[in-house]
Amino acid sequence: MAISGLILGASAGTAQASTCSQSYLPLPDPTCTPGVYNPDVTQSTINSTICVSGWTATVRPPTSYTNALKAQGIIDYGYSDTNMSDYEEDHQIPLELGGSPRDPGNLWPEPHSGTKNSTTKDGVETKLKNAVCKGTITLNAARTAIKTNWTTALSVTGIG
Repeated sequence: MAISGLILGASAGTAQASTCSQSYLPLPDPTCTPGVYNPDVTQSTINSTICVSGWTATVRPPTSYTNALKAQGIIDYGYSDTNMSDYEEDHQIPLELGGSPRDPGNLWPEPHSGTKNSTTKDGVETKLKNAVCKGTITLNAARTAIKTNWTTALSVTGIG
């Protein structure tokens, strides 16, 4: 089954050349994971979406959906470590900033290893969302900063 360039259902052990580059780490390959927005989240809807406590839980896809993408993404990125628990199937544009919950172009297997990893990115996402909800920065500014480079998003936006 093909979804946005990802091939799901490849049998285990099938040798495939990686189609996504690890050279961008700790960022995703922008060709494979460009980031996709949730059209329901706009600057005018933040008070009924991302700024509502618990809202992301209402849109987060189940692991039964994301695990298939993660398994294929590990192959696509050519990771030598194929242990699924060593990665988070992460949203390039986080749900906290109105990223598309299910679009494969917004999901990638982000490694837990390294100093700039999935846990570090989670803190950046929260600070940006809080700044958007306080009106310190716009939703667009936060999205642009995290999409461009989450490791510099706080300094680029003046948040931290």
